[in-house]
Amino acid sequence: MIDSRIKVRHLQTFVEVARQKSVMKAAVLLHVSQPAVTKTIRELEEVLDVAVFERDGRGIRITRMGEVFLRHAGAALAALRYGLDSVSQARAGEAPPVRIGALPTVSTRIMPRAMRLFLAEETGARIKIVTGENAVLLEQLRLGDLDLVVGRLAAPEQMTGFSFEHLYSEKVVFCVRAGHPLLSGGAVFAGLDAYPVLMPTEGSIIRPFVERFLIANGIADVANPIETVSDAFGRAFVRDSDAVWIISEGVVAGDIAEGVLSALPIDTSETKGAVGFTVRAEIAPSLPLAILMQTIREAAGAVAPRA
Repeated sequence: MIDSRIKVRHLQTFVEVARQKSVMKAAVLLHVSQPAVTKTIRELEEVLDVAVFERDGRGIRITRMGEVFLRHAGAALAALRYGLDSVSQARAGEAPPVRIGALPTVSTRIMPRAMRLFLAEETGARIKIVTGENAVLLEQLRLGDLDLVVGRLAAPEQMTGFSFEHLYSEKVVFCVRAGHPLLSGGAVFAGLDAYPVLMPTEGSIIRPFVERFLIANGIADVANPIETVSDAFGRAFVRDSDAVWIISEGVVAGDIAEGVLSALPIDTSETKGAVGFTVRAEIAPSLPLAILMQTIREAAGAVAPRA
């Protein structure tokens, strides 16, 4: 039985403090005083009989037990928000909205076709698509701000409470402008030091794949790195310079097909990773979300590389 002392405000306050890593910031967003936030967290800790936050210099950080509870608190709030939204939409005679987090690897290759197929179904559902780093999108999914995340499979420790459906596998490529000097032949890795190299950021999902691949090919450190997850910047910069862009194949597939960009002749098959969609495991999809998931499957089957 659920302890009757735990209220929705306890979960909301706890999740917001965990998200902001600050009592002050959480208080502002929740429109309450800092003492009220502190009191609510203390009440929750009394019920749980554990500390959920601890001091970290001048700030705070979540404890190990807090991390455990956060997974379930976020899921509970997400389920409640989903239920309220569904009732509200049903009363208004509208389909529930569908909120999608899309990583760059599918934003240009899979999602446009999936959207065309989805709109043809005329569900009446409102669509919201956001992009960002995988960790950020998964956190929004966990808290109920998103219904679906489409992209590479995250690390196992990030997948607690989620369900993943594999659609295809995709590798990383070393991409350059058409006519780049490295396309003329010779030892590609030996020539990398002469050019700027666009690298995925530390928090990006493909960074570990890239680092292992470079080390396996004798490159411990890139000489001229530029870290970015912006596909718009990467595309523009590489087109107008001699930079080398290390990026998921799906992001630049269209540019390569058009001949604007080229992939360096490097066997990167060992960087392959699963691409698919991630949803919260405990919540059944609404009808519009289920239809969207099917259109993503069809779009992936039509344009994605085979595993």
